[in-house]
Amino acid sequence: MDTPFPFEPLLVFGFMAIVLLVGMFLRAKIKFFQKYLIPSCFLGGTIGLILISTGVVDASTDLLESFAYHLFIISFISLGLTVTLRKDNTNDVHSDRNPIKGSLWMAFVSSLTMAMQAVIGTLFVFLFNALGSDLHPTFGFLSPLGFTQGPGQALSVGKVWEGFGFAHAATLGLSFAAFGFAFSFFVGVPLVNWGIRKGYSALAPKSLSKELLTGIVAPESPKESAGTLTTHSGNTDTLAFHAALVGLVYTLTYLLIRGIGVFISESVAQSLWAFFFFFGVVIALLVKYIIVRLGLGYLLDPGVQRRITGWSIDFLIIATIMAIQLVIVWEYIVPIVVISMVSGIATTFVVFYIGRRAWSYSLERTVGIYGITTGTATTGLLLLRIADPEFETPVALELGMQALFASPFVLGYMILMHAPFWWGWSIGLLVLIYAGAMLLSLVLLKVFKMLGPSKF
Repeated sequence: MDTPFPFEPLLVFGFMAIVLLVGMFLRAKIKFFQKYLIPSCFLGGTIGLILISTGVVDASTDLLESFAYHLFIISFISLGLTVTLRKDNTNDVHSDRNPIKGSLWMAFVSSLTMAMQAVIGTLFVFLFNALGSDLHPTFGFLSPLGFTQGPGQALSVGKVWEGFGFAHAATLGLSFAAFGFAFSFFVGVPLVNWGIRKGYSALAPKSLSKELLTGIVAPESPKESAGTLTTHSGNTDTLAFHAALVGLVYTLTYLLIRGIGVFISESVAQSLWAFFFFFGVVIALLVKYIIVRLGLGYLLDPGVQRRITGWSIDFLIIATIMAIQLVIVWEYIVPIVVISMVSGIATTFVVFYIGRRAWSYSLERTVGIYGITTGTATTGLLLLRIADPEFETPVALELGMQALFASPFVLGYMILMHAPFWWGWSIGLLVLIYAGAMLLSLVLLKVFKMLGPSKF
């Protein structure tokens, strides 16, 4: 039967919503998922992937990739629009309240791990190709994209690379991101629990709350506000206003990239779509600054904006997992597993080696940055919340600010990854540059006196 309007996009969104609800039910009922704090979106995405791969549900991979790409952009724009409220706290445990040093430390650590993951991935590509494989030269760069940058970046860059002849780069990048999440949950959670049992947490809880374990706030429990109204609902709903700001920034970013593309080469212009998130954040910060300078900052509510960010990230993870094409992944399963395992183990060792030498809040900072270097900022906050349930330490703020300090490294690394396509640079040269970046990151940690004696 013909329909008067196209339904497929919203039906795919409806399917993502259904599997999210199923994931919430499983998290609330099954102890194993509670033990490792597996998010409902990850569970739902995995269920959706199984249903699609077995032919039970017919969902367009292109549509899922489109959802994931745009949700990734929305999440970054929303972060840029979020106003940070300062809270005074005189508790002695908060004697180290300056977030700048901690944010810099996290930026240097993420720089180190991203460069290391690129070196590991590329060296293994050399090895596999020497043994008879025919992997694309930039195959190894999917490891840092999936682990440290997360599924959204792995997808967006991979999709651009497909236009340069790297077949199936998007779904391969998502596979690395899935392995990164696995390290976050199945390695990160036991490690933070171990640290708490050993007494290494500044605010070690006796036990995790039922709400955190099940993911559901009980009726009798105190409820946290989702935000406050800044516009009158008789005119424009507050959520609609904040969503409109996201739409404004999105449109301005699109027009900017289109405009820049007119004046540069076609290959570089095509690659700019992989940097949409970066331009989006910059414009979001500029729009927020203008609003505040005009004396209209009271219209921006951080709680409402965070709900938009959280919503987009939940559905982003669902879409990215469901967009993985298992038939293609199976064709490359050996290099994916080997590179992911070595990258994950090396990242675990490096982060915990450096983290235990942080000057204060060693466990909290370690698990927070570990979540970022194997997943996203959301997984970093999830691991941190085990050790710091109420986010009373400055580490949660540092996790948010580290993206600003890490942006020069990330932007530089992203440009280097495109160098073979833009300027024909050899992969061997890039390995040397990334190795030098690893050394530079270590030197910076030492120069800024961020490596001290082991705390645990």
